[in-house]
Amino acid sequence: MTMQKVSEHTVNSLSLPLEREGFFGTLIRELSGTLQDLVGLEEASGFISVVGQTMGGQINQEYKSALKLSNLSREQVGEVLIDLKKRIQGDFYIIEQSDEKIVFGNHVCPFGEKVIDRPSMCMITSNVFGSIAADNLGYAKVELQETIANGDSGCRVVVYLECTEEAEEAVGREYFKG
Repeated sequence: MTMQKVSEHTVNSLSLPLEREGFFGTLIRELSGTLQDLVGLEEASGFISVVGQTMGGQINQEYKSALKLSNLSREQVGEVLIDLKKRIQGDFYIIEQSDEKIVFGNHVCPFGEKVIDRPSMCMITSNVFGSIAADNLGYAKVELQETIANGDSGCRVVVYLECTEEAEEAVGREYFKG
């Protein structure tokens, strides 16, 4: 068996679907899939939630510093969450907004097709949204009513800002000012 040497020029000119964003998306997908397989969806979601909560705190501080504010209003929280998702190539928008809740829709997941069958990855959104809302407004409960990860055509995310009867009945995660 002879070893054929491939020139560096040949390797560099290969057309391969390898780039940084795709690499990290695949990494997150495989990590979340491995967690889901090893410990189950609920536990995997819990682990990913910790990461999302930390990210939410950091992102919240970055926005407040850039805006030179110590606290965001309800309207600003909605604007920040939309802006954040646009910056990472999501397509979130506000469907409804009141003192009690903000309802978001989304057509494009920032994780792209890598989120399919990985609902634990949605905990990043839940925790970032919940952490930012609760830190600025005192309380949040995030309900992921529809997700691309679960095969829906888009996402519907409800961020409850007050502990109303509707919020209590919703299946979601609660966040408190920390």
